[in-house]
Amino acid sequence: MQAAETTKSIRKPTNLSLDSTLLKEAKSLGINVSRSAEAGIAEAVRLHKQKKWLNENVEALESSSAYVETNGLPLARHRQF
Repeated sequence: MQAAETTKSIRKPTNLSLDSTLLKEAKSLGINVSRSAEAGIAEAVRLHKQKKWLNENVEALESSSAYVETNGLPLARHRQF
């Protein structure tokens, strides 16, 4: 949620259906349910974007890996370790 923290975001009231027992327990523990839900959704969005990017770039990643397997790392001779 870095983007939301670095820029001022506009909050939109939203209705969610949540497990009533879980909601009650969260409230009794003083958990901010809205912020927790937002954090969970932000993580789900991040994971979805990551998976989408990997799927869209699988060909390039495989090509790069094949090159390294065949030719070794580019500029490996300049490594000092």
